Amino acid sequence: MGLTAQIRTRDGWAVSHAVVTVMDMTGTQVLRLEADVEGTVADPAALAPGAYTVIVTAIGYAPEARSAIVTASGRAELGTLTLARQGGTELPPPGPWTIDPAHSSVGAVAQHLGISSVHGRFTEFSGSIEIAPDEVAKSRVTAVIRAASIDTGNGTRDGHLRSADFLDVERFPEIGYRSTGLTTAGPDRWTVHGELSLHGVVRPVDLGLAYLGTGPDTWGGVRAAFRATAELRREDFAMHYNQVVRAGIGAIGTTLKVRLDIQAVRGEVLPEG
Repeated sequence: MGLTAQIRTRDGWAVSHAVVTVMDMTGTQVLRLEADVEGTVADPAALAPGAYTVIVTAIGYAPEARSAIVTASGRAELGTLTLARQGGTELPPPGPWTIDPAHSSVGAVAQHLGISSVHGRFTEFSGSIEIAPDEVAKSRVTAVIRAASIDTGNGTRDGHLRSADFLDVERFPEIGYRSTGLTTAGPDRWTVHGELSLHGVVRPVDLGLAYLGTGPDTWGGVRAAFRATAELRREDFAMHYNQVVRAGIGAIGTTLKVRLDIQAVRGEVLPEG
């Protein structure tokens, strides 16, 4: 076996679309190989002994160059070559990911009486994430929330929130979000640009997104974790109800702070369990 190598991301995932180019000391290309689905590059033909330059490229990743010495046996075992995302940003492996509602949460906080907060969450939702293989900015996310699943821990309050004063779940049973773009905000942070459909109104809403890591689960799958935040104004979605309790202070704040803690499973189908 001549040249062998493993092409990986910083998280250890295979870069299956990587290309390895080998040049001799005169700058002449002597070999060009494509990685397989496991990120493995292997060429059975022996190389002439000597010094070479190995360049690894892949769409969406910064190129990596390394020197290699081929021994008298004609072999060059390069081990693991690590590629970094272009711009220093990291994401899970490309492809489809499915949000797991059993291990995720969609929460919102509203100010109450101007002095404290009321916390609520939606218990029924679904969504998908598509990580683009070439440009991170082309990645997409969609989500649907059942409006009637609002839960603040108080039945009377939840009933009021489902009424026409607020969510009006009879007329608008679903809350939807669809991303329209992605802007890098740091090595593991992005701003997701998208449209939120709430209470019959569609408005642009940005999410501050953080990638928290990827790892295996107990069902043989792979999971990625994200955290996203946003702040919404109720009046932007035609929810104007309020009661003035004192000195012009409303019983309920005009803004909502939204926090999403998301686990997504690699693939388009959730595992059982």
